[in-house]
Amino acid sequence: MIALIQRVSEASVKVEGQIVGQIDKGLLVLLGVEKGDDEAKAKRLTERVLGYRIFEDEQGKMNLNVKQAGGDVLVVSQFTLPADTKKGMRPSFSKGADPAEAERLYECFSDYCRQANVRTENGRFAQDMKVALVNDGPVTFWLQV
Repeated sequence: MIALIQRVSEASVKVEGQIVGQIDKGLLVLLGVEKGDDEAKAKRLTERVLGYRIFEDEQGKMNLNVKQAGGDVLVVSQFTLPADTKKGMRPSFSKGADPAEAERLYECFSDYCRQANVRTENGRFAQDMKVALVNDGPVTFWLQV
């Protein structure tokens, strides 16, 4: 399971011109689910994402996690993250989980965020989404479990 996290001052996702998820300060999480992923990996990745200290403290050092910084989370499914891009000019998506399992684990990840008392918004799984963000920093990290 892969999370590409971006520290944002704002982010939103639209489906068919309508905003379906929106946050101010927090994390935009692009989430990719791979074959073999399960609830334990979803829980561990949630812990890593929510615990990752990438927000500035009073001294200007990246020392606070999203909850400590008072931020929210916007989770967007991203089936291209597990793509194999090692050769050729076209990505292979054979490493990705089948859509039903990917959606189940995407929802599981989001639920774990909510259970940790972090306001969590979502995109729409398997939809054509338009994601807008203001990356604060820019600060972007790739986390994988």
